[in-house]
Amino acid sequence: MYAFAYERTASLADTVAKISAGGQALAGGQTLIASLKQRLAQPGSLVDLGGVPELSGIKKEGNTLVIGAMTRHEFVADSAEVKSAIPGLADLAGNIGDRQVRAMGTMGGSVANNDPAACYPSAVLALGATVQTNKRKIAADDFFQGMYTTALEEGELITAIHFPLAKKSAYAKFRQPASRFALVGVFVAQTDQGVRVAITGAGNGVFRHAGLEAALSKSFTPEAVEGVTIDASELNGDLHASAAYRAQLIKVQTQRAVQQANA
Repeated sequence: MYAFAYERTASLADTVAKISAGGQALAGGQTLIASLKQRLAQPGSLVDLGGVPELSGIKKEGNTLVIGAMTRHEFVADSAEVKSAIPGLADLAGNIGDRQVRAMGTMGGSVANNDPAACYPSAVLALGATVQTNKRKIAADDFFQGMYTTALEEGELITAIHFPLAKKSAYAKFRQPASRFALVGVFVAQTDQGVRVAITGAGNGVFRHAGLEAALSKSFTPEAVEGVTIDASELNGDLHASAAYRAQLIKVQTQRAVQQANA
């Protein structure tokens, strides 16, 4: 690990100032700390966001659930508000990694990192959420731009995520046994505008599937998925699963998610 300065801020304004000056934001540290240990990252200073009260918390505003960027996975999973408003999101959070990861990992950190097999990006995209930063609001469809790439600019910090309430929602994940990341994870959300389906773990980043959305908008049932073609040529293949296997997993996990949402 390379040497670095460590700073823990207590206000959003101070945090933004230090990050704008070149500091590296430290949220839950689930990816960053590992990168530092392997000397894959060399920040001059780390700005710990854990002491900024404005970045944590869960509240309902009309038909929207607002979750602070530093809200940890375990709090999302255990929140009565989330369980009532968006049960699929609470279930997703409760199955991220292991207990230690859920105790430290944060929603904002996961979304900003945009790991192609992370769970949270699928919920943000499927629910049509809005990412609030210190500068602007970014629609989920515009936020995720590929592997570890987002619309965030230099010095821009996620402060909260606004989730519209869905009629029904659920997440189904086929885990990689060692890492517990998703080989394939599918989040389905039935909204007033139709169904949105977001897939993680299968490509170079989270993505929606138009064919599944069209079929499920007509009939929100597991059977509706059977006639949908999943193009394996656009999916990842690796030592854990071939592209063809992932294509089949997308259909199976979508069916499971719909079944859970209808339960």
